Amino acid sequence: MTGLVLVALTACGAGGGDSAGGADRGPADVVGQGYQSGDGSTRTWPVAERGDPVALSGTDFAGAPVDIGDWRGDVVVLNTWYAACPPCRAEAADLVDLANDYADDGVHLLGINGTDDVGTAQAYERTFSVPYSSIADTDGSALADLQGIVPVQAVPTTVVLDREGRVAARILGRAESATLRALVDDVLGEAGAVS
Repeated sequence: MTGLVLVALTACGAGGGDSAGGADRGPADVVGQGYQSGDGSTRTWPVAERGDPVALSGTDFAGAPVDIGDWRGDVVVLNTWYAACPPCRAEAADLVDLANDYADDGVHLLGINGTDDVGTAQAYERTFSVPYSSIADTDGSALADLQGIVPVQAVPTTVVLDREGRVAARILGRAESATLRALVDDVLGEAGAVS
């Protein structure tokens, strides 16, 4: 539990070094009282430089199993969040719109929440009419699996996976709608869907 609290506290800032590059880091900005999020910087990885596919699974807040391996061949957008996070709340409507607008294009969204209890997370999901699941990651295992592949240095962090499940792009901090849609469109436009 101590490790989880440490991850939650340090994840709100832009934090330490970026083992995958660091060129995209910039100054953190303060959002609301006592909250610090990433600066909204974006990093993309060329197809030839993408690592292994992300293996991520867990249980959502309704108790159902979720495994992104079931979505191979589609584009997956992962988003870390928690209910009291001001930039998470600010980007919620854009993520909901993305999920609804791209559902027929083979794009899946999945939240990762390591902070909230079931009641708090479900209240947030109802408030924002969230149509996609979020993994209840109170043990930190999903975040640890993701962290081993792409640095997650802020909450929210949004990661776009290509059709093979590899990290194609990452946004530290609030994901601006136009930026996220452009990243998703780029990955959707790549040739070589998994069969």
